[in-house]
Amino acid sequence: MRISVTGAGQRVLARVLFVLVLVLQGIPARPLAAQSPESQSPESQSPESQSPESQSPEIGTLAERKADAETFFRKRVTPFIKTYCLECHQNRRPTEAGVNFSPALKSPGHAAFSEQWKKAAARVKAYDMPPDGIEPPSDEERQMFLQWLGKVKYLSPKDPGPFVIRRLTKTEYGNTLHDLFGVDPAITDTLPDEVSGEGYLNSLSPLQLEQYLSIADDVLDQVLAAEDAPPTELQQRLFGESPVPGADPRTAARKVARSLTRKVYRRPASETEVDVLVDVFDLGRRNDLSYPASLRLMLKAMLVSPQFLFITPAEEPAAQDEIVSLDDHQLASRLSYLLWATMPDEELMGLADSGKLHEPQVLESQVKRMLQDPRSRALFDGFGAQWLGLGDLQSKTFDAAKFPQITGSLRSAMYDEARLFFESVVRENRSIAELIDSDYTFLNQELAAIYGLEETVAGNEMRKVQLADRNRGGILGMPGVLAATSFPNRTSPVNRGVWVLQQVLGDNVPAAPPNVPALDKQDSQSVENLTLRERTELHRSDPVCANCHQLLDPIGFGLENFDAIGRWRDRDDNGESIDATGELPGGTRFSSPEELKAMIAGRLDDFSRNLVEELLAYALCRKLEGYDEIVVDELMQDLVQDEYRMQTLITAVVTSYPFTHRRHAE
Repeated sequence: MRISVTGAGQRVLARVLFVLVLVLQGIPARPLAAQSPESQSPESQSPESQSPESQSPEIGTLAERKADAETFFRKRVTPFIKTYCLECHQNRRPTEAGVNFSPALKSPGHAAFSEQWKKAAARVKAYDMPPDGIEPPSDEERQMFLQWLGKVKYLSPKDPGPFVIRRLTKTEYGNTLHDLFGVDPAITDTLPDEVSGEGYLNSLSPLQLEQYLSIADDVLDQVLAAEDAPPTELQQRLFGESPVPGADPRTAARKVARSLTRKVYRRPASETEVDVLVDVFDLGRRNDLSYPASLRLMLKAMLVSPQFLFITPAEEPAAQDEIVSLDDHQLASRLSYLLWATMPDEELMGLADSGKLHEPQVLESQVKRMLQDPRSRALFDGFGAQWLGLGDLQSKTFDAAKFPQITGSLRSAMYDEARLFFESVVRENRSIAELIDSDYTFLNQELAAIYGLEETVAGNEMRKVQLADRNRGGILGMPGVLAATSFPNRTSPVNRGVWVLQQVLGDNVPAAPPNVPALDKQDSQSVENLTLRERTELHRSDPVCANCHQLLDPIGFGLENFDAIGRWRDRDDNGESIDATGELPGGTRFSSPEELKAMIAGRLDDFSRNLVEELLAYALCRKLEGYDEIVVDELMQDLVQDEYRMQTLITAVVTSYPFTHRRHAE
């Protein structure tokens, strides 16, 4: 039975309650600004050489590095900006492309300018800037400007960064309802899908609140008995026994509220929060609802409250320190939703109750325990799939006539191959180098056909398979990744090159300039006898495109032996022999996917740093900036010392300063 004060009255109640509890909790009632996933931009590094910071040896303590960075900026970067950039990018005129260097010259280390420095360096490296008509800087000056990226971080104060109070994603919300009440997580299917990780949406629209209200009613209808029916087991477990005649029902309701909120809010409730919930109970009683019905209304209020829908801290600390450690309950939730995409279990809650979870050894042991749990699949579904670009694989369009093999089950197998491979590296604590180059993968018969191994793998079950072909093994040769970076009817060397540079090596690739026609828009008569490689190389004839494409194209060409769905081929669609040779700047040559993969594996530090940055940004639900770069340096030291092991990376992120601290007083 669905209990309501009135339909409209209950909706008003929930909305008022939601805002009221926000205010009581000290959470801004206005929606927090959403950060776009497209804002993600790892530190730019030169693909043809070592990272810029490695070209200038580090000196001494942080204080000495700060002094060095200040001198470097004043004597070298400032003249560069004034000479080549400031004419177009300054306060006194409308800024080009929204870039204004005037404030950055005054406070170069401010976190607000972290992204601007990275994008500017990417443009300078690609020779896109300065534009024609301005005397260009020398190569030595360009290299100096790239080195600035390795120094600017030392001007940032120690700071955990913006504190993001984020809403549970659709997946997390469904999993949490399942763990609380045993309902099917699919009960949340009416909610829109969301992008997880860096860029979490923090707003809550009236339509979404209506959806949460409806879902809360559906949950309570499933788990609570009708008012005139005998209690069910779960109802007794949630609410306990009804008060005996003569007892104060308000006192009993307060006890129930305190018990329920520990699970629903994932932390003990404050007295103010309990007062609000008892007021809701009182509202039910004033509207002639029974004791169980009033408790149900109180529980519904919990399920639409920000304390449930958002990951919130416990009561604010009394100290007025600008930066504080996360309380153990919030740390438990942050850790649990990162690794499991659901609420903390009793072991985590018990450690949080005892105040021991924040201790480094305890936190590390919990990470190891949680990664062995099947729920840790969530780390791939949330982070890994997003990093590899597999999130849209199920809905990606392919030419059905050209690729009839692409079925729903094959798409699932492609995704599961990447997931199982990622999970094996995590749970077996292998080196992250194996993500690039390994001698095994996971296949079923349908996916094995893409590998040409259908004779050796039978059945629908995914299983571990040893690989003899050195062109395979690792993420670069996985059909799912290769399909995700292709067009519906053909491969895309450019897309694959961009994917390797950005997602694997962490290079900041500038967006394509406007007014450059796509390959399928080129004059058909002039290109009809050209191979895909030759047509792609036409972009290099345009000086605006040449500098980027000489980096992108060779990598993409090196993967051309794999067709649009990841099958090996020796000839392209026109019957021409595949030319997978290439030469990267600096003269390093390759002639096969195997050789290209070996070259990328040789840049393990670049790959590792990018993976650290990606995972840290995902864990913090925001883009990295300012002091975060120093944190990444420290995490890299931990990783290198333990031979790049995957669990070391995850543990280092979880125990890092920005993960375990937050801003308190702005």
